[in-house]
Amino acid sequence: MPFDAAAFARAAATAGAASVQSFDAMCQHELARFGDVIDGDALVACTQEARLLGEAAGDSNKVSTVRFFNIREKAGWSKESSFATPKLAALIAEAMLPDAAPTTQVSYKSSGQTLIIGPMRDALAIADSLKGALSVNVLVTDRDGELPATRDYPVLSGTNVKTTGWLGAFKASWQQANPIDLDACTRCNACVRACPEGAIDLSYQVNLEACKSHRDCVAVCGDMKAIDFARADVARGGDFDVVINLSEAKLFTQHQPPQGYFAPGFDAISRVKMIAEVATLVGEFEKPKYFNYRANICAHSRNKKTGCTQCIDVCSTRAIAAKGDQVEVTPQLCMGCGACTTVCPSGALGFAVPRVADLGSRIKALLKTFHVAGGRDSALLLHDEGEGATAIADLARRGDGLPARYIPVSLHHPAAAGLDVWLGAIAYGATEVSVLLTRGIAPDYGFALRAQAEIANQVLTALGYQDARVRVIDERELAFPDWAATRGLGVRVPATFNLGNDKRGTLEAVFAHLLEHAPTPKSLIRLEPGSPFGEIVVNADKCTMCLACVGSCPEGALADNPELPQLRFIETKCVQCGLCEKTCPEQAITLVPRLNLTPEAKKPRVLNEAEILGCLRCGKPLGAKKMIENMFNKLASHSMFPDEQSRNRIKMCADCRVVDLYSEEKPLDIRNLAK
Repeated sequence: MPFDAAAFARAAATAGAASVQSFDAMCQHELARFGDVIDGDALVACTQEARLLGEAAGDSNKVSTVRFFNIREKAGWSKESSFATPKLAALIAEAMLPDAAPTTQVSYKSSGQTLIIGPMRDALAIADSLKGALSVNVLVTDRDGELPATRDYPVLSGTNVKTTGWLGAFKASWQQANPIDLDACTRCNACVRACPEGAIDLSYQVNLEACKSHRDCVAVCGDMKAIDFARADVARGGDFDVVINLSEAKLFTQHQPPQGYFAPGFDAISRVKMIAEVATLVGEFEKPKYFNYRANICAHSRNKKTGCTQCIDVCSTRAIAAKGDQVEVTPQLCMGCGACTTVCPSGALGFAVPRVADLGSRIKALLKTFHVAGGRDSALLLHDEGEGATAIADLARRGDGLPARYIPVSLHHPAAAGLDVWLGAIAYGATEVSVLLTRGIAPDYGFALRAQAEIANQVLTALGYQDARVRVIDERELAFPDWAATRGLGVRVPATFNLGNDKRGTLEAVFAHLLEHAPTPKSLIRLEPGSPFGEIVVNADKCTMCLACVGSCPEGALADNPELPQLRFIETKCVQCGLCEKTCPEQAITLVPRLNLTPEAKKPRVLNEAEILGCLRCGKPLGAKKMIENMFNKLASHSMFPDEQSRNRIKMCADCRVVDLYSEEKPLDIRNLAK
């Protein structure tokens, strides 16, 4: 690649490197020199020869810690490589950052109990390949084949197969419908010889279409009792560590099935790869717990009223399910896409690999170094560390490469970053944030991310950041030369604060910075329905001040006043979940999506207040006049209130009701009160 050693040295110095060594081919004729100069903590800007160079560093007499990072496909192999010095500096600065703190681990334990489901010929072939490494069980779904002469593993038959679970904890169930139970069959062939129609072959399953019900097979089977024509839809099942599905029917319909489940289809190469992987699945395994969940601010449900279901709707693994007023995330099923944290309006679900604070530090270092090194119009390209990184590398190998101003940022999954990260990057000085989606990513993620990007762009447009945008692109768009042609208008002064793990708090700081430096400051921004920001409007004529909405609000956006009969509202806390609207018995509440950046949005404001009704007898404050009158009107026709005097007791305090009940017409009787 074109290489300016002096420019690279300046970039490395900008990023904070202590020294720089340049090589033309350190993996070939300069390998010995590499071993001589390597010392202490070192970063090597080559990933292609990481194995070779790692061995060379290990063979040297010096104590060295070597890490590798990529600049060739990300910066050097590009039509704009001569302008890529600021990006080189940014990539070096990112590589020099310490690793993020470890997160909680999720454990799996597998003893190798494997269930192979499918046609007899295919299932037995796979079982023979794995029987030496795993405990194999075969569930055949047809009778096209022959059982082996030796019983090396259990062979069962069944239909209507269902499975649940994950690696080490699968539960499978099926129906044993054929008269011959393969688990009880001794394969003596007596039934094969006895059947006059030849309806039984070496699959040891009865061809029910050819069978004429002579039952000679039952007679010769005798005490083994493996053949029973009275058997019908007998439920069977078992627990397994690994499930291999060779049948056409899907056992898991979600986009991303659980770990430990394999459905390779009919491709021979896929089946060979599967066999190699399955053979290793014995022992204990760990993966990160990708999420953190704070149930106290979850806006899913209250009092059997459903509010927000966005995390459940977007999850491609079905790891999230409703559980009372909250949601429950099964960590063994979670694959770490992070889309649930992106769409969560309150921040109840937060991503942990990396945390927003750690990702924010990376982005801040990248953009700060890029700008200090002389870069302009910086843009971020968020991509996953698998297919997304490959797509970027392929673009470089074709001779195009990323534009010099585009800095790639690798994530576990591109859906793991949302509004707080995107707009945080804009506050740090980026003029654009693009999210790269590859073919393997669930379509639902594209819909969800584009909806969130639309919210971000509405805010940026309203504040006057022309052409500054958040966009979601398909990997096919990378092939078009004009995909990155537009250059947006960024902030004049990049933010210095750090992004935090509190989503709403981070967004509050980001919005304040964007407003302060906005080309056209605007404090009230209209948003589309479904946005996580807004106010509620209360119809004072309908509202009875029952305050049911206060009890339903999970974020504390609605509150009463201990001193006065008031309904108060703090707009910055509202996530527009709609629980208050659904809970209100008078249907007096309407959601109004908007972003309020005025200082008043953080303060309680009165939405409604009630006139107090006093007791008819003593005048003591009784409650909200409208609520009591509403109750009076609804109960007026009830049989327990036949006359005006009894109806008026609704407007009395508890003491006066008793006095009125035992008035002059009916003298007070202490014994009746005791009863």
